[in-house]
Amino acid sequence: MNPTVASNTSSQGYVDDERNEHVQIYVNGEFFARNEAKVSIFDAGFVLGDGVWEGLRLINGKLLALDEHLDRLYEGANSIQLDIGVTRQQMTDILWETLNRNAMTDGAHIRLMVTRGKKKTPNQDPRFALGQATIVVVAEFKKPKPESKQKGLSLLTSTIRCSTPDVFDLRLNSHSRLNFIQALIQAINAGADEALMLDQSGFVASCNSTNFFIVRGDEVWTSTGRFNFCGITRKKVISLYAGAGKTVRQHDFTLAEVYGAQEAFVTGTLGGITPVTKIDGRQVGDGCPGPVTAYIAELYDRYIHT
Repeated sequence: MNPTVASNTSSQGYVDDERNEHVQIYVNGEFFARNEAKVSIFDAGFVLGDGVWEGLRLINGKLLALDEHLDRLYEGANSIQLDIGVTRQQMTDILWETLNRNAMTDGAHIRLMVTRGKKKTPNQDPRFALGQATIVVVAEFKKPKPESKQKGLSLLTSTIRCSTPDVFDLRLNSHSRLNFIQALIQAINAGADEALMLDQSGFVASCNSTNFFIVRGDEVWTSTGRFNFCGITRKKVISLYAGAGKTVRQHDFTLAEVYGAQEAFVTGTLGGITPVTKIDGRQVGDGCPGPVTAYIAELYDRYIHT
């Protein structure tokens, strides 16, 4: 299988929209046509993946969980001593300027990228950065493919493990994603849609681009969070389900317990809640999206439209 060919069922899949051919891209204070937006080949993000990013959704004129996304962005930048160079309010203004420039009021996905900026020479040492961060905002009209919600995703457990915080802290939303891309390629080559990844002890951690949940009885289980992405949608799902008087367990569990689950689903900014119907060739439950997943999706849909 060619890993460059997008599947109809993918956690990152979206419905094509011809309007995206004409969007204006923000790059360091200026706007460019899609095919004219560029950064330097000496940019730290291009050279090394040295930077942080956020993915945001625009729903009915509202940037969903904006404060939480900015918290994660600025905390991540601070942890790698990257001076973004603009305040949170200025960054908010940049996001809205980009959306307004593209006449976007609903159904948009925004990729906000910040790198250490242009370097004097392409090397690892941050002291060769010339001083100004690169800020890029790509706003596109994106809606998740309905096939993913209707059919559910197929997962393959990857041989590549999620890293420990002393090796690479996944709470840092870094541009560097090579290990997750490798895990995803393993899954794609095996005919699956996304990779399920374990932690260093063999417990279930997350997927390569989303957070993972299972349903056992009326309980929803997810990992401890020690070895997976600091997912904003993940946190909201936990809060919504617990707030409805249901049980959410954040603890260690194994693949054997996953194989015995009645339902499974993943969470992410673009897709929200996406059912999982097959894992390692095994059918999850009856092989169809389940009622608990549908209930959680309804809770989440209500939240994003309020």
